[in-house]
Amino acid sequence: MRIDKFLWSIRFYKTRTIATEEIKKNRVSIGTSVVKSSKEVKEGDVIKIRKNQIDYKIKVIQIPKSRMGAKLVPLHIKDVTDKEQYEILKMRKASQDYYRIKGEGRPTKRDRRDMDDYVENENDVASDFTDWDDFFGETGDDSENKD
Repeated sequence: MRIDKFLWSIRFYKTRTIATEEIKKNRVSIGTSVVKSSKEVKEGDVIKIRKNQIDYKIKVIQIPKSRMGAKLVPLHIKDVTDKEQYEILKMRKASQDYYRIKGEGRPTKRDRRDMDDYVENENDVASDFTDWDDFFGETGDDSENKD
């Protein structure tokens, strides 16, 4: 099986086109050599893939016939990526969380829509009471207010 089709079938890339583009950018190699999209994958090959600034390593256990469900992927490959790479990924994700704490700074589009919905609901409640004199129980007699 071609390597671009293999990476697509084990769900490493969403489309075969993306897999082909990543191979053209020299981000995929078998062993120590960079490969082309037409390279055939065999059982026992160790594939190095650079994705999201992480170097993944997978060992081919079995060649699939076609694209498979995510639960079946471990039957065909074994992840042999260094643990340090996953730690780098965790640190990167943690460092991105500091960017904006919820509720701080300029409102996002979602925040703005929530605020607009809240203001509209407030106006709907206020428009239900059109006759304020009836609401406050005033009858229009000013006899109580006379000195």
